[in-house]
Amino acid sequence: MDVVSDAISAVHLGHPWFHRVRTSGSWCARLDAYDGAGFHVVLKGNCWLLTDGGAPVSLGVGDAVLLPHGTGHVIADSPVDAAVMAQKAAPFEQWLAETGPRTRPDRDETEILCGKYWLDCSRMHPLMAELPEVVHLPSRVGSHLELRAAIDLLAGELDEMRPGSCVALPSLLDLLLIYMIRAWMSEAHSGAWPRVLGDPVTAAALRALHSNPAAPWSNDRLAAEAGVSRPTLARRFTALVGRPPMAYLTWWRVIRAATLLRDTPDTLATIAGRVGYGSPYALSHAFQREFGTTPGRYRAQAAGQPANVETN
Repeated sequence: MDVVSDAISAVHLGHPWFHRVRTSGSWCARLDAYDGAGFHVVLKGNCWLLTDGGAPVSLGVGDAVLLPHGTGHVIADSPVDAAVMAQKAAPFEQWLAETGPRTRPDRDETEILCGKYWLDCSRMHPLMAELPEVVHLPSRVGSHLELRAAIDLLAGELDEMRPGSCVALPSLLDLLLIYMIRAWMSEAHSGAWPRVLGDPVTAAALRALHSNPAAPWSNDRLAAEAGVSRPTLARRFTALVGRPPMAYLTWWRVIRAATLLRDTPDTLATIAGRVGYGSPYALSHAFQREFGTTPGRYRAQAAGQPANVETN
């Protein structure tokens, strides 16, 4: 696994929710803040997006926008300010019901793919945490070809439900998330993680740690993997990532353990071995220090059981 894949997989829950909306005339809808990441892709026409406390953003055909932190926002047919938003915006679910299916296309209609990715924000990787409130990716000839291809494929699947569409659509939406994050990283002028992954030494060290977090890593072994001296690795890694290599590894092992507790039936002993701990006790100690709860209670809560239930 690479860092970006791991960062997404650690927080991604289930399948994305999405809805294709066709609307025309004057309209304004609000999505309240939520735990997850929202997205909109304009398939036809144009619209505006206004986040809470932000400035209006114009969206045209082919534009994609990602709201990585579930920021409350309004989408509308025209730019709106906060006062107008409070009076005019319909709750998003109500707006969906009011738009309804259209039997005859409207020449002036706007068509948007709206959706949400469900995320577990309790263990957000810093790469995901530093994404801005709004990632706006305008449609430009020759830019972000993978993203453009994914949008075209999504539009094609939505236009005609074909065999396998129920599997294809969620998979394409997951690809859309990856491509939007990639596109942001390629254009980001600030933020630590584009710089982290652009540094060959730090990127090599992270790639090694994420490829095999259970290995008996040491600073010397990791420095050899990155092809530099131990002091060089420590200096560059700590300056860019914000913590020393072994501290990052300890943190990532616990985050990885949380993902396995949530997504697999493996015993704590099995999970401890998979993430590099010699015993369930050692993992439990590190886990409680990071999450403030035991692995058993964490697994029970992730499964929707009462908080006082302990599981293996």
